[in-house]
Amino acid sequence: MVEILSINVGKPMQVQFHQKEVSTGIYKTPVEEPLFLSYLNFAGDGQADLAHHGGREKAVCVYSYDHYPYWEKVLQKTLDYGAFGENLTIRGLLETEVCIGDVFQLGEAVVQVSQPRQPCYKLSLKYGLTDMPLKVQDTGFTGFYFRVLEEGVVSRADGLTKIHSHPKAITVDYANHIMHRDKNNIEGIQRILEVEELSVNWRNTFMKRLGGQETDPSERLSGKA
Repeated sequence: MVEILSINVGKPMQVQFHQKEVSTGIYKTPVEEPLFLSYLNFAGDGQADLAHHGGREKAVCVYSYDHYPYWEKVLQKTLDYGAFGENLTIRGLLETEVCIGDVFQLGEAVVQVSQPRQPCYKLSLKYGLTDMPLKVQDTGFTGFYFRVLEEGVVSRADGLTKIHSHPKAITVDYANHIMHRDKNNIEGIQRILEVEELSVNWRNTFMKRLGGQETDPSERLSGKA
């Protein structure tokens, strides 16, 4: 069982960024009480940019506390749970271990890995570093998203238990590598596309690449997309 250190939620707020006001839901705070997890999100949670965050395939953002010590050195500050805008701060499950399509019991809910988390400029907004999203992307310490297969009440004490390992065994780390580094690896793209449970967003990006279109989700790193 993977340990859940914190469940974090928060509603979007307006903040100043590059001399303009933007709405962001990256500021999450830990809650102690059990929360209902619907097909869209935890009770009390919300996303600002619904084109790129939230929705059925990105209902829960997950990040490993195992990466926190690295980032605390980079940022030279102590980080609180939810530091990367994640809903679940966990310990004991890394991007190199979890696979697209893996299914987990999460309290009363059942969830499934849908795609890696794509870091965006909201991380720059939060930490004041223009290259923070790129740093996250380059390390591979991105976290990942769950879609919700069955709704239910979740508490921190429930933990996260894998109940199905996807037979294709495409790790989040491998998907990140093909998306951001080995972009012209046709065999790799085809392997990932064999996973039916891959999110529509990532599937569309890979399909465009196979069709010869230049696509790069990294354009959202700067906030200019």
